[in-house]
Amino acid sequence: MDFLNRMYIKMCCNLRNFFQDEEGAVDIVAIVVLIGIAVLLAVVFREQIEGLLTSLFGTIQETASQAVTN
Repeated sequence: MDFLNRMYIKMCCNLRNFFQDEEGAVDIVAIVVLIGIAVLLAVVFREQIEGLLTSLFGTIQETASQAVTN
């Protein structure tokens, strides 16, 4: 029974520390801000990104077609 009491106390302490610890909050905010910046950049440069991807996939398709025919 003593073992169960010690485990219960340890669990309560760890749970309390988990809810009081705020170190991860700063990391979460930073990640959300970075995702927001990435989305904003994607919206602003949408046409340029579409053109680049179209060009890249066109080049890949041409090269693949040439490799198959040769």
